[in-house]
Amino acid sequence: MHWSWRSSFLLFAAPVIVGAAVLAAQNVNDLPAAPSEVNRPKPAPNPAPPQPATNQAPPATGSQPAPVATAEPRASTGDKQPGVGNEDVVEQGGTTIRTIVNEVSVVFTVMDRHNHYVKTLTRGDFKVLDDQRPVEEIRSFRRETDLPLQVGLLIDASNSIRDRFKFEQESAIEFLNEIIRPRYDKAFVVGFDVAPELTQDFTDNTESLAKAVRSLRPGGGTAMYDALYYASRDKLMKAPQTGSVRRAIILVSDGDDNQSHVTREEAIEMALRANVIVYTISTNFPGGGAGDKVLERIADATGGRAFQPFQLQQVADAFAQIQDDLRSQYELSYRPQNFAHDGRYRAIEISASRKGLKVRSRNGYYAPAE
Repeated sequence: MHWSWRSSFLLFAAPVIVGAAVLAAQNVNDLPAAPSEVNRPKPAPNPAPPQPATNQAPPATGSQPAPVATAEPRASTGDKQPGVGNEDVVEQGGTTIRTIVNEVSVVFTVMDRHNHYVKTLTRGDFKVLDDQRPVEEIRSFRRETDLPLQVGLLIDASNSIRDRFKFEQESAIEFLNEIIRPRYDKAFVVGFDVAPELTQDFTDNTESLAKAVRSLRPGGGTAMYDALYYASRDKLMKAPQTGSVRRAIILVSDGDDNQSHVTREEAIEMALRANVIVYTISTNFPGGGAGDKVLERIADATGGRAFQPFQLQQVADAFAQIQDDLRSQYELSYRPQNFAHDGRYRAIEISASRKGLKVRSRNGYYAPAE
């Protein structure tokens, strides 16, 4: 009788166990692909958790670009952001001690009334506001004219820029030949139409970079925000970094996005989290276009510059000015008052004490979250 009761129990429980196993085995692809596909306002995304480096970009075609078309979890709250709240690691007696340093690093440039770079200022020439509170002490200050560069070149390959595409390609190649120094700087190339496509991963080989730029062919729509999001999160944020580097993106586009799955502000947030300066070059010449305001917003938020050429030749001039900008920067760091690891956006304002000087830096940053 005892054996019969146990057998009955097993017969009853077996279907339940099998059903649970079937549910557990469901493919994660059955989940919604991205927050942008849900018909409701989206919160700004956090950066993805670190993953092994890959040379594969999102495919050039398809309805879902790589930046958002995954069912991966959001970033863990302990993810490190470049330039904000980084860790000090100390080895003591075989024990690793990690402490969070609430220090913010900001890169900026200074120009006079005639748009000439001012490169001779000192720590005492600047005041900093963080979250509208004065910074009591600038802990470090230096002129950065020769740091290694990590550069992403993002080129709009949509139908809307077909007429000017060849000249823009050659101008971009000339820029890379001038700015990339072998064994010191590295760059990658992303073309985008309906989705971003990595045509060359990080390299210091300018011939490989030139080949990647020339391989781009115009066609399709414009997923500019997805391209910026992808380049910031999956390339620059995850790039190996053994010391101080300067991270920059040069975005060549008409600014008319019609294919992205992330929003403009989500793309800007990811650039800020990756500590990336974005320079934009408009292709809306000679008359300008509605996308120019979008390009200005992206550049201003990240501490870059927005260039709006009036003729084709000025595209090359814009690349030359970006090169000068990257070699004419300052960097300072400080510890904010009342700093909290709450993931909140905090505004930054840097001003020069001398009259007639204009300071250009990113507008703020996101505090780490615990």
